[in-house]
Amino acid sequence: MSTARLRTFLAVARHASFSAGARAIGLSQPTATTQIQGLEREFNVELFHRRGRRIELTAVGRALLPIAQQMSMLESEATNLLRDSGQLNRGQLKVGAVGPFHVIEMVDLYRRDYPQIDVSIHIGNSASVLADLENYVTDVGVLAGLHDDPAFVAQLYARHPVILFAHIDHPFARNAEVRLQALQGQPLLRREQGSTTRVALERELDKADVTPRIAMEIGSREALREAAIRGIGIGVVSEAEYIADPRLKAIRISGDPVCTETYLYYLAERRSSQVIASFLRSLAQ
Repeated sequence: MSTARLRTFLAVARHASFSAGARAIGLSQPTATTQIQGLEREFNVELFHRRGRRIELTAVGRALLPIAQQMSMLESEATNLLRDSGQLNRGQLKVGAVGPFHVIEMVDLYRRDYPQIDVSIHIGNSASVLADLENYVTDVGVLAGLHDDPAFVAQLYARHPVILFAHIDHPFARNAEVRLQALQGQPLLRREQGSTTRVALERELDKADVTPRIAMEIGSREALREAAIRGIGIGVVSEAEYIADPRLKAIRISGDPVCTETYLYYLAERRSSQVIASFLRSLAQ
């Protein structure tokens, strides 16, 4: 079986189009179509359903996709190894993350050590970051919190205290820090369901038997800041993600009882990957 045909299959599947897939790997559409047809004839299978201009993977195509993705990644790593004698003089590192705050710092550190490596960043939610790792779209994932899955290796990168922020006219703004109990009955701007900051805060509030008044539930950091600026309530954010504003005051929670954690993830079966190992080494310095 030709690896060139598998590469063509992967490109067409990713783009859901013969023409777009062909362009992505520098082929003409007729050549890509011929390669896919050759693969189908060789094994007497159908990989795509053709519905006019639309194409969809068949059951066999869907089963082949993750295998082709893995073979493509292994081929890329083998090429890098042979071409550069393991010195990482060239190559690619693809990082997935749930937000830009920590990953930009990481990539900056990595590029200083390995300037020859091309780095790209994919931003998404936790589910998409893990799915991209599983499908070999990315090499490393940066996530808040620990996800218990034996398919992945998780490595703690940093712990960050969770802080409050409020309008400068709010009574809390007179202090550098307040006790967690001070949130009793206070108007709180709550993050969306599933937010690691929300989970960490609510866990500690429950332990302390403290019940704030929920002023609003907000699903983005930008909207959260705007609501606090307008005096609607008190915002909560990881200290590493707080953006200063003259209209706001950052306030620590005494003793830093609430923290979030940032983890690095990669597939367990890719422990031997040189580019992943180089990323981990760079961050460990």
